[in-house]
Amino acid sequence: MSNTIHIKNMVCPRCISAVSNILQELAISYCSIKLGEVELTTPLSEETKSIFSKALQASGFSLINDRKSQLIEQMKTLVVDKIHHSTNGLNIKWADYLSEKLHLDYKYLSSLFSSVESITFEQYIINQKIERIKEFIVYDELTLSEISHTLNYSSVAYLSNQFKKVTGMTPTQFKKVIDKNRKSLDEI
Repeated sequence: MSNTIHIKNMVCPRCISAVSNILQELAISYCSIKLGEVELTTPLSEETKSIFSKALQASGFSLINDRKSQLIEQMKTLVVDKIHHSTNGLNIKWADYLSEKLHLDYKYLSSLFSSVESITFEQYIINQKIERIKEFIVYDELTLSEISHTLNYSSVAYLSNQFKKVTGMTPTQFKKVIDKNRKSLDEI
């Protein structure tokens, strides 16, 4: 029995803190916790697992039990972490990055993602990038050129075209109606 449990909807450092608090409240000891995953010191009994699952659900999380769902959640976590929490920029090849991190063929991962999520993995990445662009626009700390560079777009025009294709408005139009269009990361 594995000591690693996978948790859906852990998308930010506050999520890690929330899950950590749940573990502490239930006196469940763990070695490490990161986005989407907790390494326990010992496996959970079925009763404790059920109690933990209910506590997670009350906070908007859920346990992931099957391998395919775990892989998809790991893929999402890698994307969210890289786009929303990385300071290294996004000059990466997603296929190589995922294959290296998950030790599986990208074609398999991409196909699995599409079959379960009803969008392509590439569209998921684009959606995450668009939400990050919205965040940058809301905080108004970077120019569109800086945002374009940070998210590895080839040009501001390409960023603007993709933004308009997904949201139906240009970044400038979005800025005028800012708070109406944000989604939480787990809704993407």
